[in-house]
Amino acid sequence: MLRLLATRCTRGLGSSVPARPATGLCLPGRSQSRRASDMPRNHPPSPELVARSVGICSMMRLPVQTSPEGLDAAFIGVPLDIGTSNRPGARFGPRRIREESVMLRTVNPSTGALPFQSLTVADLGDVNVNLYNLQDSCRLIQEAYQKIVAAGCVPLTLGGDHTITYPILQALAKKYGPVGLLHVDAHLDTADKALGEKLYHGTPFRRCVEEGLLDCQRVVQIGIRGSSMTLDPYRYNRNQGFRVVLAEDCWMKSLVPLMAEVRQQMGGKPLYISFDIDALDPAYAPGTGTPEIAGLTPSQALEVIRGCQGLNVVGCDLVEVSPLYDLSGNTALLAANLLFEMLCVLPKVATA
Repeated sequence: MLRLLATRCTRGLGSSVPARPATGLCLPGRSQSRRASDMPRNHPPSPELVARSVGICSMMRLPVQTSPEGLDAAFIGVPLDIGTSNRPGARFGPRRIREESVMLRTVNPSTGALPFQSLTVADLGDVNVNLYNLQDSCRLIQEAYQKIVAAGCVPLTLGGDHTITYPILQALAKKYGPVGLLHVDAHLDTADKALGEKLYHGTPFRRCVEEGLLDCQRVVQIGIRGSSMTLDPYRYNRNQGFRVVLAEDCWMKSLVPLMAEVRQQMGGKPLYISFDIDALDPAYAPGTGTPEIAGLTPSQALEVIRGCQGLNVVGCDLVEVSPLYDLSGNTALLAANLLFEMLCVLPKVATA
Protein backbone atom coordinates (compact mmCIF):
# COMPACT_ATOMS: atom_id res chain seq x y z
CA MET A 1 0.00 0.00 0.00
CA LEU A 2 1.34 3.44 -0.87
CA ARG A 3 2.22 5.64 2.04
CA LEU A 4 -0.31 8.21 0.94
CA LEU A 5 -2.68 10.12 3.15
CA ALA A 6 -5.91 11.71 2.04
CA THR A 7 -6.04 15.46 2.58
CA ARG A 8 -7.61 16.77 5.74
CA CYS A 9 -10.69 17.50 3.69
CA THR A 10 -11.10 13.75 3.08
CA ARG A 11 -10.03 12.50 6.48
CA GLY A 12 -13.15 10.38 6.84
CA LEU A 13 -12.01 7.99 4.10
CA GLY A 14 -10.19 4.87 5.26
CA SER A 15 -7.81 2.73 3.26
CA SER A 16 -10.52 0.16 2.64
CA VAL A 17 -12.93 2.66 1.12
CA PRO A 18 -13.18 2.40 -2.69
CA ALA A 19 -12.80 5.40 -4.97
CA ARG A 20 -15.81 7.68 -4.85
CA PRO A 21 -16.93 10.66 -6.85
CA ALA A 22 -16.58 13.88 -4.92
CA THR A 23 -20.32 13.97 -4.37
CA GLY A 24 -20.11 10.71 -2.38
CA LEU A 25 -21.84 8.52 -4.97
CA CYS A 26 -20.24 5.18 -5.84
CA LEU A 27 -19.30 4.39 -9.42
CA PRO A 28 -21.20 1.20 -10.27
CA GLY A 29 -19.22 -1.89 -11.23
CA ARG A 30 -15.78 -0.45 -10.54
CA SER A 31 -13.11 -3.08 -9.97
CA GLN A 32 -9.54 -2.27 -9.00
CA SER A 33 -8.26 -5.41 -10.73
CA ARG A 34 -9.58 -4.45 -14.15
CA ARG A 35 -7.52 -2.62 -16.76
CA ALA A 36 -8.03 1.13 -16.87
CA SER A 37 -9.23 0.89 -20.48
CA ASP A 38 -12.06 -1.45 -19.42
CA MET A 39 -13.27 0.66 -16.51
CA PRO A 40 -15.83 3.47 -16.36
CA ARG A 41 -14.11 6.84 -16.59
CA ASN A 42 -14.08 9.25 -13.67
CA HIS A 43 -15.56 12.65 -14.49
CA PRO A 44 -15.58 15.81 -12.37
CA PRO A 45 -19.20 16.66 -11.51
CA SER A 46 -20.83 19.37 -13.59
CA PRO A 47 -21.48 22.67 -11.78
CA GLU A 48 -24.84 22.68 -13.58
CA LEU A 49 -25.85 19.64 -11.52
CA VAL A 50 -23.72 19.84 -8.36
CA ALA A 51 -22.87 23.12 -6.59
CA ARG A 52 -19.15 23.88 -6.51
CA SER A 53 -19.25 24.18 -2.73
CA VAL A 54 -20.50 20.59 -2.44
CA GLY A 55 -18.24 17.57 -2.13
CA ILE A 56 -14.92 16.53 -0.66
CA CYS A 57 -11.82 18.66 -1.25
CA SER A 58 -10.11 16.70 -4.02
CA MET A 59 -8.49 17.89 -7.23
CA MET A 60 -11.35 18.83 -9.57
CA ARG A 61 -13.65 16.95 -7.13
CA LEU A 62 -12.42 13.69 -8.63
CA PRO A 63 -12.67 10.40 -6.72
CA VAL A 64 -10.09 9.87 -4.01
CA GLN A 65 -8.15 6.61 -4.08
CA THR A 66 -5.36 5.17 -1.97
CA SER A 67 -3.98 2.97 -4.76
CA PRO A 68 -2.82 3.87 -8.28
CA GLU A 69 -3.95 0.50 -9.66
CA GLY A 70 -6.28 0.91 -12.61
CA LEU A 71 -5.43 4.58 -13.13
CA ASP A 72 -3.87 6.12 -16.23
CA ALA A 73 -2.99 9.33 -14.38
CA ALA A 74 -3.42 10.76 -10.91
CA PHE A 75 -3.04 13.98 -8.98
CA ILE A 76 -0.83 13.64 -5.90
CA GLY A 77 -0.03 16.23 -3.26
CA VAL A 78 3.40 16.56 -1.66
CA PRO A 79 2.90 19.06 1.20
CA LEU A 80 6.55 19.78 1.97
CA ASP A 81 8.26 23.14 2.48
CA ILE A 82 11.22 22.49 4.77
CA GLY A 83 13.54 22.84 1.77
CA THR A 84 12.66 26.52 1.25
CA SER A 85 15.26 29.28 1.48
CA ASN A 86 12.94 32.26 1.95
CA ARG A 87 9.22 32.47 2.67
CA PRO A 88 7.60 29.22 3.89
CA GLY A 89 4.06 27.93 3.35
CA ALA A 90 4.27 25.66 0.29
CA ARG A 91 3.25 22.74 2.51
CA PHE A 92 -0.27 24.19 2.25
CA GLY A 93 -0.08 24.48 -1.54
CA PRO A 94 -1.73 21.16 -2.44
CA ARG A 95 -4.78 21.83 -0.28
CA ARG A 96 -5.28 25.36 -1.64
CA ILE A 97 -4.82 24.25 -5.26
CA ARG A 98 -7.48 21.59 -4.73
CA GLU A 99 -9.85 24.21 -3.34
CA GLU A 100 -9.42 26.46 -6.37
CA SER A 101 -9.74 23.52 -8.79
CA VAL A 102 -13.52 23.52 -8.37
CA MET A 103 -13.55 26.07 -11.21
CA LEU A 104 -12.19 23.51 -13.68
CA ARG A 105 -14.39 21.61 -16.11
CA THR A 106 -13.92 18.43 -18.11
CA VAL A 107 -12.77 19.45 -21.62
CA ASN A 108 -10.33 21.93 -23.10
CA PRO A 109 -12.06 23.72 -25.97
CA SER A 110 -8.92 25.70 -26.83
CA THR A 111 -6.91 22.57 -27.65
CA GLY A 112 -9.73 20.09 -28.19
CA ALA A 113 -8.32 17.83 -25.45
CA LEU A 114 -10.72 15.33 -23.86
CA PRO A 115 -8.76 14.07 -20.86
CA PHE A 116 -11.59 12.45 -18.94
CA GLN A 117 -12.92 10.66 -22.00
CA SER A 118 -9.42 9.31 -22.67
CA LEU A 119 -7.98 8.48 -19.24
CA THR A 120 -9.05 7.13 -15.89
CA VAL A 121 -7.95 9.80 -13.42
CA ALA A 122 -8.28 10.17 -9.64
CA ASP A 123 -6.77 12.03 -6.71
CA LEU A 124 -4.35 9.89 -4.67
CA GLY A 125 -4.23 12.27 -1.71
CA ASP A 126 -0.90 13.35 -0.22
CA VAL A 127 2.45 11.67 0.35
CA ASN A 128 3.06 11.27 4.08
CA VAL A 129 6.16 13.45 4.37
CA ASN A 130 8.31 13.97 7.46
CA LEU A 131 8.29 17.69 8.24
CA TYR A 132 11.20 17.29 10.66
CA ASN A 133 13.60 15.55 8.26
CA LEU A 134 14.17 16.54 4.63
CA GLN A 135 16.22 13.46 3.78
CA ASP A 136 13.57 11.15 5.18
CA SER A 137 10.86 13.06 3.32
CA CYS A 138 12.74 12.50 0.07
CA ARG A 139 12.89 8.78 0.84
CA LEU A 140 9.15 8.66 1.47
CA ILE A 141 8.43 10.55 -1.76
CA GLN A 142 10.68 8.29 -3.82
CA GLU A 143 9.09 5.13 -2.39
CA ALA A 144 5.56 6.41 -3.02
CA TYR A 145 6.31 7.45 -6.60
CA GLN A 146 8.05 4.18 -7.44
CA LYS A 147 4.76 2.40 -6.71
CA ILE A 148 2.75 4.94 -8.68
CA VAL A 149 5.00 4.66 -11.72
CA ALA A 150 5.20 0.86 -11.48
CA ALA A 151 1.39 0.74 -11.71
CA GLY A 152 1.52 2.52 -15.08
CA CYS A 153 0.03 5.70 -13.63
CA VAL A 154 1.35 9.11 -14.76
CA PRO A 155 1.80 11.38 -11.71
CA LEU A 156 0.70 15.02 -11.75
CA THR A 157 2.07 16.53 -8.56
CA LEU A 158 0.82 19.40 -6.45
CA GLY A 159 3.74 20.86 -4.47
CA GLY A 160 5.30 21.55 -2.12
CA ASP A 161 8.68 23.23 -2.59
CA HIS A 162 10.95 22.33 -5.51
CA THR A 163 13.02 19.87 -3.49
CA ILE A 164 10.31 17.29 -4.19
CA THR A 165 11.21 17.01 -7.88
CA TYR A 166 14.49 15.31 -7.01
CA PRO A 167 13.01 12.15 -5.39
CA ILE A 168 10.23 12.08 -7.99
CA LEU A 169 12.84 11.96 -10.76
CA GLN A 170 14.72 9.27 -8.84
CA ALA A 171 11.57 7.14 -9.02
CA LEU A 172 10.90 7.89 -12.70
CA ALA A 173 14.49 7.14 -13.71
CA LYS A 174 14.20 3.64 -12.25
CA LYS A 175 11.56 2.90 -14.89
CA TYR A 176 12.57 5.10 -17.82
CA GLY A 177 16.26 5.77 -17.33
CA PRO A 178 17.46 9.38 -17.77
CA VAL A 179 14.55 11.60 -18.81
CA GLY A 180 14.29 14.90 -20.61
CA LEU A 181 13.21 17.88 -18.55
CA LEU A 182 11.17 20.96 -19.33
CA HIS A 183 11.84 23.19 -16.34
CA VAL A 184 9.85 26.43 -16.13
CA ASP A 185 11.13 28.61 -13.31
CA ALA A 186 12.65 31.93 -12.29
CA HIS A 187 15.62 30.05 -10.84
CA LEU A 188 18.10 27.49 -12.16
CA ASP A 189 17.86 25.22 -9.07
CA THR A 190 21.35 23.86 -9.74
CA ALA A 191 23.17 25.34 -6.76
CA ASP A 192 25.58 22.97 -5.03
CA LYS A 193 24.79 23.78 -1.41
CA ALA A 194 23.66 26.46 1.03
CA LEU A 195 24.48 26.76 4.73
CA GLY A 196 26.48 23.58 4.24
CA GLU A 197 23.47 21.58 3.05
CA LYS A 198 23.37 19.90 -0.36
CA LEU A 199 19.62 19.26 -0.38
CA TYR A 200 17.10 22.11 -0.53
CA HIS A 201 14.88 23.68 -3.17
CA GLY A 202 17.79 25.39 -4.89
CA THR A 203 19.73 22.16 -5.59
CA PRO A 204 17.41 19.45 -7.01
CA PHE A 205 18.63 19.48 -10.59
CA ARG A 206 22.33 19.43 -9.67
CA ARG A 207 21.64 16.34 -7.57
CA CYS A 208 19.76 14.88 -10.54
CA VAL A 209 22.72 15.52 -12.85
CA GLU A 210 25.11 13.90 -10.38
CA GLU A 211 22.95 10.76 -10.20
CA GLY A 212 22.44 10.51 -13.96
CA LEU A 213 18.67 11.04 -13.74
CA LEU A 214 18.53 13.56 -16.61
CA ASP A 215 19.20 13.31 -20.32
CA CYS A 216 21.14 16.56 -20.23
CA GLN A 217 20.94 17.17 -23.98
CA ARG A 218 17.15 17.27 -23.56
CA VAL A 219 16.89 19.74 -20.67
CA VAL A 220 15.32 23.14 -21.33
CA GLN A 221 14.89 25.81 -18.65
CA ILE A 222 12.51 28.69 -19.41
CA GLY A 223 11.85 31.95 -17.54
CA ILE A 224 15.19 32.25 -15.71
CA ARG A 225 15.85 35.70 -14.25
CA GLY A 226 16.83 37.69 -11.18
CA SER A 227 19.98 38.99 -9.54
CA SER A 228 22.94 36.72 -8.91
CA MET A 229 26.18 36.36 -6.97
CA THR A 230 28.18 36.00 -10.21
CA LEU A 231 28.11 37.53 -13.70
CA ASP A 232 27.64 34.13 -15.36
CA PRO A 233 25.26 32.11 -13.17
CA TYR A 234 24.28 29.94 -16.16
CA ARG A 235 27.73 28.43 -16.79
CA TYR A 236 27.19 25.16 -14.91
CA ASN A 237 23.86 24.50 -16.64
CA ARG A 238 25.10 25.24 -20.13
CA ASN A 239 28.22 23.16 -19.51
CA GLN A 240 25.92 20.21 -18.81
CA GLY A 241 24.18 20.75 -22.16
CA PHE A 242 21.06 22.47 -20.80
CA ARG A 243 19.30 25.07 -22.91
CA VAL A 244 18.68 28.12 -20.71
CA VAL A 245 16.02 30.55 -21.93
CA LEU A 246 16.11 33.81 -19.97
CA ALA A 247 12.93 35.64 -19.09
CA GLU A 248 14.03 38.73 -21.00
CA ASP A 249 14.23 36.61 -24.13
CA CYS A 250 10.52 35.88 -23.64
CA TRP A 251 9.30 39.41 -23.01
CA MET A 252 6.54 40.72 -25.27
CA LYS A 253 6.47 37.70 -27.56
CA SER A 254 4.67 34.44 -28.17
CA LEU A 255 6.50 31.30 -27.02
CA VAL A 256 4.91 29.11 -29.72
CA PRO A 257 8.07 29.27 -31.93
CA LEU A 258 10.26 28.39 -28.94
CA MET A 259 8.12 25.36 -28.13
CA ALA A 260 8.35 24.14 -31.71
CA GLU A 261 12.13 24.01 -31.19
CA VAL A 262 11.67 22.30 -27.82
CA ARG A 263 9.44 19.61 -29.34
CA GLN A 264 12.08 18.86 -31.94
CA GLN A 265 14.76 18.68 -29.27
CA MET A 266 12.74 16.37 -27.00
CA GLY A 267 11.73 13.91 -29.71
CA GLY A 268 9.76 10.86 -28.64
CA LYS A 269 11.76 9.99 -25.51
CA PRO A 270 10.36 10.34 -21.96
CA LEU A 271 9.91 13.93 -20.78
CA TYR A 272 9.16 15.35 -17.35
CA ILE A 273 7.59 18.80 -16.87
CA SER A 274 8.49 20.73 -13.73
CA PHE A 275 6.76 24.09 -13.36
CA ASP A 276 7.64 26.44 -10.52
CA ILE A 277 4.84 28.99 -10.10
CA ASP A 278 7.47 31.71 -9.56
CA ALA A 279 8.22 31.47 -13.30
CA LEU A 280 5.19 33.73 -13.60
CA ASP A 281 5.50 37.40 -12.80
CA PRO A 282 4.48 38.10 -9.16
CA ALA A 283 1.79 40.44 -10.47
CA TYR A 284 -0.02 37.25 -11.54
CA ALA A 285 1.31 34.80 -8.93
CA PRO A 286 2.28 36.60 -5.70
CA GLY A 287 1.73 33.52 -3.54
CA THR A 288 5.19 32.00 -3.68
CA GLY A 289 8.30 31.87 -1.56
CA THR A 290 10.98 33.45 -3.78
CA PRO A 291 9.28 35.87 -6.19
CA GLU A 292 11.26 37.58 -8.96
CA ILE A 293 10.03 40.55 -10.99
CA ALA A 294 9.50 40.61 -14.77
CA GLY A 295 8.43 37.02 -15.27
CA LEU A 296 6.24 35.13 -17.70
CA THR A 297 2.56 35.86 -18.24
CA PRO A 298 -0.23 33.29 -17.79
CA SER A 299 -0.77 33.17 -21.55
CA GLN A 300 2.92 32.35 -22.07
CA ALA A 301 2.62 29.60 -19.45
CA LEU A 302 -0.26 28.12 -21.45
CA GLU A 303 1.81 28.30 -24.63
CA VAL A 304 4.64 26.41 -22.95
CA ILE A 305 2.48 23.60 -21.61
CA ARG A 306 0.29 23.31 -24.70
CA GLY A 307 3.48 23.20 -26.73
CA CYS A 308 4.20 19.80 -25.13
CA GLN A 309 1.23 18.17 -26.85
CA GLY A 310 2.44 15.14 -28.76
CA LEU A 311 5.51 14.59 -26.57
CA ASN A 312 6.08 11.54 -24.38
CA VAL A 313 5.25 13.21 -21.06
CA VAL A 314 5.74 10.72 -18.21
CA GLY A 315 5.10 13.04 -15.27
CA CYS A 316 4.55 16.67 -14.23
CA ASP A 317 4.67 18.85 -11.18
CA LEU A 318 3.53 22.33 -10.17
CA VAL A 319 5.47 23.59 -7.15
CA GLU A 320 6.08 26.50 -4.78
CA VAL A 321 2.51 27.77 -4.27
CA SER A 322 2.47 29.40 -0.82
CA PRO A 323 -1.10 30.32 0.17
CA LEU A 324 0.12 32.50 3.04
CA TYR A 325 1.06 35.12 0.43
CA ASP A 326 -1.89 34.47 -1.88
CA LEU A 327 -4.74 36.32 -0.22
CA SER A 328 -6.93 36.43 -3.35
CA GLY A 329 -6.31 32.78 -4.26
CA ASN A 330 -5.17 33.80 -7.76
CA THR A 331 -1.85 31.94 -7.51
CA ALA A 332 -3.55 28.69 -6.54
CA LEU A 333 -6.17 29.22 -9.26
CA LEU A 334 -3.40 29.62 -11.84
CA ALA A 335 -1.70 26.50 -10.49
CA ALA A 336 -4.89 24.44 -10.73
CA ASN A 337 -5.41 25.54 -14.34
CA LEU A 338 -1.82 24.76 -15.29
CA LEU A 339 -2.13 21.27 -13.80
CA PHE A 340 -5.28 20.73 -15.87
CA GLU A 341 -3.36 21.84 -18.96
CA MET A 342 -0.64 19.32 -18.09
CA LEU A 343 -3.26 16.58 -17.87
CA CYS A 344 -4.51 17.63 -21.30
CA VAL A 345 -1.10 17.08 -22.98
CA LEU A 346 -0.51 13.55 -21.69
CA PRO A 347 0.20 11.12 -24.54
CA LYS A 348 -3.05 9.11 -24.41
CA VAL A 349 -5.38 12.13 -24.37
CA ALA A 350 -7.55 12.31 -27.48
CA THR A 351 -8.43 15.60 -29.14
CA ALA A 352 -11.65 16.51 -30.88
